[in-house]
Order: sequence, then structure tokens, then C-alpha cells
Amino acid sequence: MLPPPAPSDPLWALVVAVIYFGTFIAIGFIAKRVLDKTMRQSGETLEEIQAQAGPNRGKRTLFLLGVWRSEE
Repeated sequence: MLPPPAPSDPLWALVVAVIYFGTFIAIGFIAKRVLDKTMRQSGETLEEIQAQAGPNRGKRTLFLLGVWRSEE
């Protein structure tokens, strides 16, 4: 195995960034695929799952990924 280049090398910074961010992207992609498969097998939709909370489930305002949104 080759020794790592000096930390000031721009290519080394790119390698570190790809490993760091790529891991989060891969985990998110795999989780989404597993959740989609599970939802497809059960035949449930997101609206049906949210409806299980009943009429007492109030509207909420959420801050998600830098955007405010309202649930209905």
C-alpha cells in the first residue's frame, strides 16, 4: 500500500472528501432503497401510515434541510 501524500496536496483533500461524503450518500441511498422495498412489500403508503396516528395528530411545522414546511 502506498503511503498517504502530504495533507496539503489538493488531490488528497478530494480523496478525503469523497470518502467522507460518499459514505453518508451511500448509507442514505441504501436506507432509502430498503425503506422503499419494505413499503412496497407491505402495500402501505406514507399517507396511510400517517393516518394511523388518528384525528389527534395535529399539524406540525418542521425545519428540514434548511426549509420550513408544514405537515397536513
